Amino acid sequence: MTDQAVHPGQPETESQAPFSQVLRHSTREVHDRAHHSRYMNALLDGRLTLEGYTRLAEQYYFIYSTLEDAADTMASDEIGAPFVVPELHRTQALVVDLERLAGPGWRDRITPTPATRAYVERLREVAYDWAGGFVAHHYTRYLGDLAGGQVVGKLLERTYGVTGPGSRFYDFGALGSPSAFRTRYRALLDAAPWDEAEHERIMAETLRAFELNIAVLDDLAGAVETHRAA
Repeated sequence: MTDQAVHPGQPETESQAPFSQVLRHSTREVHDRAHHSRYMNALLDGRLTLEGYTRLAEQYYFIYSTLEDAADTMASDEIGAPFVVPELHRTQALVVDLERLAGPGWRDRITPTPATRAYVERLREVAYDWAGGFVAHHYTRYLGDLAGGQVVGKLLERTYGVTGPGSRFYDFGALGSPSAFRTRYRALLDAAPWDEAEHERIMAETLRAFELNIAVLDDLAGAVETHRAA
């Protein structure tokens, strides 16, 4: 038996390509849909008031507090533990931001949208006792924050004059170089002891995580009119 050569332009199979590369390719289309949702388009175009952005931060509080509660459980899981990076955690940053953006007593006033409730329910189903499920949601959220999310952080300063509290969610200074971390993260994905069947499960859950995120953004589409910037 001889090794089959991969010729230029010939797509790599999963067994030939690193899992991090396969995962990225598998989510490209759904990632683009999330980025170009009605809500995100309005936010990135500066067509929302600061209150309009605050609605997103409120929903993130429910999502990240659940994901990071799952991380506490995964810290003792042999496969999940390497992905538990406290410097990534955003819940406390969101608490600081919402004190500034929503004001004192915000916890008593904010409520999850139906899509956020579904997102949190799915996290509870798969992220506490399945390392692959935890990583699927972890990957979707944090690597997005370290990439496209930084555009939103810059927008908060440029459009709304918000720095420090109010924009801490996007401050990953404690992590060091985002680019270097993404390289490290891809290495973790590639080194994890998953077979191809588990890779397929994780890719499917990652796609579901993106769809859940899109649903949250769709729930916020009403803010485009309610919080339209003058």
